[in-house]
Amino acid sequence: MTPLLAQRLIAVPFLVLGAWCLFLPRMVEQLGFRPEYYHGTATTALMMGCFGAQAVLAGLFAWFSRFTRTTFLVYGIALLPFFWFNYWFVFVVPMFNEWMLLDFGANVAMLVLCVIGYRASARETA
Repeated sequence: MTPLLAQRLIAVPFLVLGAWCLFLPRMVEQLGFRPEYYHGTATTALMMGCFGAQAVLAGLFAWFSRFTRTTFLVYGIALLPFFWFNYWFVFVVPMFNEWMLLDFGANVAMLVLCVIGYRASARETA
């Protein structure tokens, strides 16, 4: 796999899941939160939509930028706190339900792609 393909695949979860939050914020909130944490207000829909818009923006940057070996390394390191977030808000303070596995799976995939892109970048510069 080339570094460019790895970086574009990293962009996909941001674009897909972000667009879902942006265009269907009420659905995401209703599906993702446990009933005791679900609010379903115009404010929470707006916040979910803003979250989605930022994710789409991050996906566009990931798609159209050119990642270096360092970018893959830093991006992979930056993903690590998200695993703590997934764990904390599913198991310790269970605000999210099993739909959060989509986010966890996307984070795992992006971390693997960072490793692949990092290694592939070394081969291209050698």
